[in-house]
Amino acid sequence: MEKKVPMRTCIACKAVKPKKELIRIVKSEDDISLDRTGRKNGRGAYICDDEKCVAKLKKGKLLNRAFSCNVTEETYDKIAEEFLGK
Repeated sequence: MEKKVPMRTCIACKAVKPKKELIRIVKSEDDISLDRTGRKNGRGAYICDDEKCVAKLKKGKLLNRAFSCNVTEETYDKIAEEFLGK
């Protein structure tokens, strides 16, 4: 019997891909950050491993909707820096 592959949707481009191909952004009680391990506690949203999707994230303020809270510009910049730093 084949194991079911968990699928997730990128919040920027709406592409549905296997969970392992996407990067998780996690909102914990006091912070929003990238979670490359997929193991941190908190609410997660997924994004493609692509600079275009990171740019869309900030332009459309997509984390505000995903996490139902107001996300600051500094947080979007921090996520972009973390992403580019890989």
